[in-house]
Amino acid sequence: MKKISLINTLKKTFKTKKKSKKKSLKPLAKPKKKKTTKQKKVKAFKKIKVQKKTLKQSLKSKSSIQEKKENTEANTNLLRIPKSNEQKPEIKKVKKQDTEKKEYKIKDFVVYPKHGVGQITEFKKMSIGGIEIEAYILKFEKDKANGMVPVNKQSHLRPLATINQVNKCISILKSKPKIKRSMWSRRAQEYEAKISSGKIYELAEVVRDLNKGDDLMVDQSYSERQLFEKAYDRILTEFQIVLNLNLEDTQKKLDKALKRNLEKQVQKIENKPPEEEVSEEIAK
Repeated sequence: MKKISLINTLKKTFKTKKKSKKKSLKPLAKPKKKKTTKQKKVKAFKKIKVQKKTLKQSLKSKSSIQEKKENTEANTNLLRIPKSNEQKPEIKKVKKQDTEKKEYKIKDFVVYPKHGVGQITEFKKMSIGGIEIEAYILKFEKDKANGMVPVNKQSHLRPLATINQVNKCISILKSKPKIKRSMWSRRAQEYEAKISSGKIYELAEVVRDLNKGDDLMVDQSYSERQLFEKAYDRILTEFQIVLNLNLEDTQKKLDKALKRNLEKQVQKIENKPPEEEVSEEIAK
């Protein structure tokens, strides 16, 4: 038999009790920290951010769905055959043009800048595209053509020059020509603009600047001659009506102002022997 010692038994008993006591003890719960106002604000701000993101995503998805729907509808409309029963939009037509008082009478002579002097033969009312129009009908004898100018655009027309204006034009024709040294293409554009303006003083300036006087043998380009003849004819017709003279008399008056003696010059050219003409051509 083994000897039982009291000390060992007592130790064993006390150890078991201590261990049981340790196991029974529960750890104390830590005290919860109170959240500050700053932390609360941060949390709320984060929540709002999340909500905004979700809203944006939802809106984007909705817009994409709507666009898809619209595209599909447009494609279907293109493919759709129009029905005869569908109502068409009503087009409102202007019944009358803007009314203005007539400044000119029938048989009056008027200057239209693009064509020159013309006579009013008729005053007509007509409908063009469902619009009632009142217009002057002009006759241009030289061109043998008729023109139409609406009453609401009669500001483009000009009455004939007065005798004082004609006298001033003659003084312009007698003055020295002002020839610029620029390129002919630029000068030609300026002369064309002056002719199409319809102003009598500008016409006189063109005739004066392009006039060669008695020097018929001077080299002159085709376009230069054409512009001169255009301006000369227009001013001649206006002078003839204003001064109430024949065509020959008005031409003599114009040529006198321009110092043009065409008859003498033509006689000189006709009387020249053919040898001299050939020698001149070779010299050129």
